[in-house]
Amino acid sequence: MEGMSELQRIRVVIADDQELVRAGFAMVIGSQPDIQVVGQAGDGAQAVSLAESLHPDVVLMDVRMPGMDGLEATSRISALEAAAGDAPRKTRVIILTTFDLDEYVMAAINAGASGFLLKDTEPETLLSSIRTVYQGNAIIAPSATKRLIEKMMEDGYTKHGLTATDGYADGSSTMPGARPVAYTDPELNLLTEREREVLVEIAHGLSNQEIADKLFISPPTAKTHVAHILAKINARDRVQAVVFAYDNGLV
Repeated sequence: MEGMSELQRIRVVIADDQELVRAGFAMVIGSQPDIQVVGQAGDGAQAVSLAESLHPDVVLMDVRMPGMDGLEATSRISALEAAAGDAPRKTRVIILTTFDLDEYVMAAINAGASGFLLKDTEPETLLSSIRTVYQGNAIIAPSATKRLIEKMMEDGYTKHGLTATDGYADGSSTMPGARPVAYTDPELNLLTEREREVLVEIAHGLSNQEIADKLFISPPTAKTHVAHILAKINARDRVQAVVFAYDNGLV
């Protein structure tokens, strides 16, 4: 992306209470011609202030920070974005934490985060995640996706009122260990057999590359399938696709 002007670069704010962590992320991001760090914050309040004044494209947000934590800061930044309406530049948040805990995943999603990654994520994954979120999509660490599904099953999550232990009147179920489905979204019928296979792998937390490897297709083909799936089921991002897959008994 040589020759990319500053206005075209992805503008990032790093929020973490450890200066060395911020410096490390800044070094990784600074090595890229299409991404730049425009601000750094040591706590949530500073992150919100920078988001309001700088309007960055992406905020890398730590969870545990003094004063206002990253989840509250994410919620406030999401509120700012909602108030901005159709503003040309949107600020999206990627939660970065060393704590792969259920409550953080759920809370981050509820706060409006577009991504959830662990701090030991490979630099290449971090950079690709920033680009993915900038394009309007969402990312979530595979381990977090698995835990999200488990959490929904434990809580009996379903928008149709069925739980993981519900069944039909005769006690039968769709498959061993799966949540029986008495209703499915009509969008499910729009998916091809291959797209259903890809959706299941999305729900298992696989990346496009991993889906391609498992289904013996090319990465661009996997990416195309994912885009078609999101469009057909009216999902904003992969997280919503995971919920859709669970809700319709695919996982």
